[in-house]
Amino acid sequence: MVNNIHIKRGFLPLASLPAFEAAARHQSFSRAAEELNLTHGAISRAVAQIEDRLGVDLFVRRNRRVYLTRAGQRLLLTASEMLSALDRTVEEIHRHDVHSPILSVSCEPSLAMRWLMPRLGRFREDNPDLNVEMHMAGGPVDLLASGYDIAVRRQDFGVPDDYVVTPLWSELAGPVCDPDCWQTILARDLTNARWLHSRTRPEAWDIWKKASGFDGRPASEQYFDHFFFALQAAVNRLGTAIGSLPLVIDDLAAGRLCAPMGMAPTGNDYVMLTLDSPKKDGRIARFATWLAAQSHETAEMANHLFPLPADK
Repeated sequence: MVNNIHIKRGFLPLASLPAFEAAARHQSFSRAAEELNLTHGAISRAVAQIEDRLGVDLFVRRNRRVYLTRAGQRLLLTASEMLSALDRTVEEIHRHDVHSPILSVSCEPSLAMRWLMPRLGRFREDNPDLNVEMHMAGGPVDLLASGYDIAVRRQDFGVPDDYVVTPLWSELAGPVCDPDCWQTILARDLTNARWLHSRTRPEAWDIWKKASGFDGRPASEQYFDHFFFALQAAVNRLGTAIGSLPLVIDDLAAGRLCAPMGMAPTGNDYVMLTLDSPKKDGRIARFATWLAAQSHETAEMANHLFPLPADK
């Protein structure tokens, strides 16, 4: 009989604990249901399962409200500690799953399309055992919630203190257009150009004008939904856009675009974000080493095209 009581009362229905913990924390079945995206009835049944297994009441139900009993208070303390410990363990498992054949990388769309993806084939050739799963996204990122191993970002937003930030390069930007158009149609005068804008970086021209001291105005203007489209329109001879390095480095090197006014610092840096030091995960370490090499190569190309003064 003692063994039967132990079997019945010693093992709680663990799947019901999150519902109890939420209901106990809020002292409300309705608020617990809202938090967990369940029905009021589901919360009530989960609590009833635990009470039945324990043989005691966890809540006093009075006037459509619930109040924790002393037993409920004791169980809440233990349940909260246990669920928090599980969350921490899952986080650690996620952060240190070094044997996964998949590396999840989040990158800003324009940077991914115009710089990272054209180079990614080299990484795959050297690392055939590692599949890079690309995700296009920009701005702030929750690495843990999203499951990304790495995020490559233009750091124009605040980064959580517990993230590891690896600098890649400092951004330069300036007007870019087709070389023949600059020489003939525009007659080497930026005020003759149609200035191309993007709604994702609406301040790009103003930032460049302030940095360069240029105070001219365009002959006409055109707007695009995304920075990538504005850059592609410039390649296609539709106007002059503000291009940034490294996004236009390949087009400049190949002669598809020119930067007749040079490039000026924007004050923004591109960085790699991780939850831990890249050295702790062999997959991340390999990608970080490769990314650093690509960044250095791009910087060398930029220095060749736009040499800095000796005192810089």
